[in-house]
Amino acid sequence: MNSLTRIAAALAVSICWIGGPALAAVSAEEAAKLKSDLTPLGAEKAGNKDGSIPAWSGGYTKVPPGYKSGQPRPDPFADEKPLYTITAANMAQYADKLDEGQQHLLKKFPDYKLNVYRTHRTAAAPQWVYDETFKNATRAKLDGDAVTGAYGGIPFPIPKSGAEMIWNHSLRVRPPAYKQAFRTYTVDTRGTASIASGAINEVSVPYYTKGLSPEELAKDGGAYYKNLQSTLEPSIRAGEMLLYYDQFDNTRPAWQYLVGQRRVRRAPTICCDTPNFVASGVDFFDQVFVWFGPSTNYDWKIVGKREMFIPYNGNRLIATKSGEAMAKNFVNPEFVRWELHRVWEVEGAVRAGKRDVRPKRKLYLDEDTYIAAIGNTWDSQGTLWHTSYGFPFIEYELPAVGLETYTTLDLIKGTYSYTTVGDLSAQIEMLEPWPASYYTPDSLSRKGVR
Repeated sequence: MNSLTRIAAALAVSICWIGGPALAAVSAEEAAKLKSDLTPLGAEKAGNKDGSIPAWSGGYTKVPPGYKSGQPRPDPFADEKPLYTITAANMAQYADKLDEGQQHLLKKFPDYKLNVYRTHRTAAAPQWVYDETFKNATRAKLDGDAVTGAYGGIPFPIPKSGAEMIWNHSLRVRPPAYKQAFRTYTVDTRGTASIASGAINEVSVPYYTKGLSPEELAKDGGAYYKNLQSTLEPSIRAGEMLLYYDQFDNTRPAWQYLVGQRRVRRAPTICCDTPNFVASGVDFFDQVFVWFGPSTNYDWKIVGKREMFIPYNGNRLIATKSGEAMAKNFVNPEFVRWELHRVWEVEGAVRAGKRDVRPKRKLYLDEDTYIAAIGNTWDSQGTLWHTSYGFPFIEYELPAVGLETYTTLDLIKGTYSYTTVGDLSAQIEMLEPWPASYYTPDSLSRKGVR
């Protein structure tokens, strides 16, 4: 199926999801396309007409000699030079492939630019993930805001609604467990960067733990992602801990340990338009990873599929120290690799009966991975407010393309946040999953500094 046909099909079914009975999975005949015209995760295998987007040929599955998980991941394309650079002077030539946020930045800042490189479709996954994705096509369903019957792969590889697209990002391919040290910086209008948080995430992803099933995941309380975050800096917050679950019913229970109180309590809401205290309130919790559910504030629709420049294969930036990576008004363009990819454009409008300070938003999801690479929000006056973009990178040892480093710019205030692993010698280390008992309020209490 070619691009125009798929876009037309998407537009025909792109209705807003406002609750109701379960949406049926696709037919076996349609799912069979995952073994012919589509990649195992649901993207178009074919390249575009002029070859600027190549055909998918299995992704990047090589592990660099001597590489061990947790080390900075080398850039496999370090010798490549930009094909061209987009600036304010020539942006009109590329306007149809630029999102609203990039156009705004190019117009506002003379030193902003996009270095565009050759496109590499590096997305890959273990074979068992491909197998489970194929099963998900005919067994995973939406039941209101919840997802059922999904496990071990993209839940909706042939998406029929905006809500399914959002779940595809939330359930994107990840390691079953990993330890990640990170720093989040905030940069003010003068270009002064401050550490908002330095912490360690200990993450278990039951959804991608091999050997389970949808039924077994339901027995675990329906959690597909668990994180225990231990804060190390700044000193005023050192010792704080945060524990939360992301669940198939589209909720996120959370607990917090505060050193001054020396007790565990239910955490305030860590979703939606709650100011993100990890970033000192510069952005909102649902802008972590560009999009960070629950998704119940919005009705979502698929606008269509288009070719667009997005950050991609960003291993160089991921390993770059923050002092080099952060410029005055945005992440340093010299370290950002932009490529032309096909993306799904998904639009969210605040649901009737819900409240959000950003009544409209858009997400642009890479078709090969369903990673939301770019997200934009508008305020109640229709003014473009935020642009977020992530920096997908190659995780050799999985293999997969992942997302852990990202930035959000407040285009009205002129500030931005940047979350990076590049300052730390130990980056993202893949491990065996922790036991379920590790992710309990009692465990949090025992770990707390007293």
